[in-house]
Amino acid sequence: MAFLKFSALRLLLIVVFYVACMLLGLGIFFSAVVAAILAWCVTYLFARDLRDAAAATLQRRLTPGAPPVRTAVELDDAAAEDALDPNTPVNTDRKRR
Repeated sequence: MAFLKFSALRLLLIVVFYVACMLLGLGIFFSAVVAAILAWCVTYLFARDLRDAAAATLQRRLTPGAPPVRTAVELDDAAAEDALDPNTPVNTDRKRR
């Protein structure tokens, strides 16, 4: 989630700086370059905790052999499946009520 927050913050800053540069009359391409650089600088200087959390999230996800991240719903479903008796017959041909 931290990665998405950090990405959204940076994207928002890019849009804000791009609009400001366009209002200053810098042109389309130069405004885009300046907006990207300014957004990077601002997030680098003022969003350290969020940036570190996003980096940690990516590191956990991309590390070879790392266990998959499970949500609370997935964990509850897995616990419910584990609680079932494996010898119970399942009839999938009948319609649900």
